[in-house]
Order: sequence, then structure tokens, then C-alpha cells
Amino acid sequence: MSSIGVRTRAEAFFAVAILLTASVGGAGGAELYEGKTLSLLVGFDPGGMADADGRTVAQYLGRHIPGSPKIVVQNKPGAGGINSINSAFQNGKPDGLTIYQLASAHMLQQLSGSPAVRFNLAEMPALGGWLKSSYVLMLRADTPYKSIDAIRHASEPPKIGTQGLGTGTYGYTIGWQQALGIKFNLLRGYEGNEQNLALERGEIDGRTDTVGAIIQRSDWRQRLVAVVQNGPGRHPAMPDVPTVDELAPKPGLLWQTMNPALSVDRPYVLSPKTPEGNLA
Repeated sequence: MSSIGVRTRAEAFFAVAILLTASVGGAGGAELYEGKTLSLLVGFDPGGMADADGRTVAQYLGRHIPGSPKIVVQNKPGAGGINSINSAFQNGKPDGLTIYQLASAHMLQQLSGSPAVRFNLAEMPALGGWLKSSYVLMLRADTPYKSIDAIRHASEPPKIGTQGLGTGTYGYTIGWQQALGIKFNLLRGYEGNEQNLALERGEIDGRTDTVGAIIQRSDWRQRLVAVVQNGPGRHPAMPDVPTVDELAPKPGLLWQTMNPALSVDRPYVLSPKTPEGNLA
């Protein structure tokens, strides 16, 4: 793993730890959580970045909560994490013993009135955000799609794999098209690492991913071409990849609204009506 990836995760962890410790503080918090096991629900399959981040939280966060409770990850994949949050909102117990990981697009899905959403995040106590991610559109190096201009003028649009509706990668895959005036042939329904396997098989031409995930692959520069990143500035690990604002100075209202929202990655929330004294 690169030093950039390690530093980003460490900063994210301590940010959440501080928020949680402040929430439970004092001897009362120790009485609530000593000897208890908390659940951390991740709405994605094991093995992906969401799962890895959730397990990092579960491994260390209990040490920063009074009473030092054990935290166990549970994976409940489906619909880009939306199914997990729907269930939490409708059936979650307000006891502070379960933490739910959101995907970055869940708030926008709610605001857009998506029929898949059956939750109201305004009623779910927020603990804080994991990190702020940079996103990039990657194409296989053996395709003709070496730039946004090449995609725009291609006789056939590239086949781009996407995850479920609630994910930031899905949101950005839609956003690239709107902001840059390009078209994709979208292949939906991939979860986590399935997209990477589809790339290896030549089933898809490219995908949207976070910079943090991409730079963990030592051979990505030989196998993939990065054609655009979300910005507003260029990520230090990809200084030669243009941003949307550089390629499209007027990317439109949709992009200007979604980019700041989606770049805040994986916030954590609790069940509705959880008493303030039980926040964990």
C-alpha cells in the first residue's frame, strides 16, 4: 500500500474516533459499552474498499470508546448499500449498539426522490465522515479510449461497468457523461471487485474508482489509462490526469452539486431515535 493510502486512512480513522469518543464521553459511556459487542454494518460484499474501511474502523475504534467494546463487521450487500440503510431505518434498534456505513451517494439518492430509498438520513444520528475521496475514470490500456476527446469522437461508446445506485462510483459514472458531453454503454450490477475482474476478462472497457483504490495496484500504469479525475485540484498521485473543471469550465449544475457531496466518502450513522446518551 502506498504512503498516501496509509496516511489518508489514518487521518480518516482518527477523525471518526474523535467524534465517537466525544459522543459517548465520561463514565456513563463506559457503563453503557463495557463488555458489549457493537455491530458495524457494511452494505457491500467482503473484499472491496468499503469492506476494508469498515474493518479498519472495527479493528481500532473500540479502543477509543469508553468501556472498550468489541466491534464486529457484518456485510449486508444489495442495491449499492441502499438495502442495508433501508433495513436500518425501518428495523434498527435505537440502542447505540449498531453503526451503519453509508455510501457517498445515499444522501443524493434521498434528495432526488429515488424510489429505492426508504430512509430519511435527517433522522439517523450522524457520527462523522470517513474520508474525502478523489475519483477517476479508468480505461483499459488496450482500448482506443486514451482521453476524453477520444471517447467523445469514438464510433462506439466505451463499455463502463457500474455498481449500485447508492455508490459514489455510480454517481460519478453518470456525472462524467453529463459534465463532459460524452456517452457510455453502461453495464450495471457489478459489486466491488467484480468490476476489476470484468476488466481483466475484457468484459468492460473501464470503470470509475477512487484514487486510493487504484494506486494500491502496483501495475495500474501499465494496464490502465486515467482520463479524468473529479477535482477540483489534481490528486498528488495523479498529477498528469486532468480534472473535469479543466476539460469543461462550465460542467453544469448537476456536476457542481454532486461533486462536493459525493467526494465525502462513507459517513457513519446510527439507528433513528437513538438517545444522545447512547451514541457510540
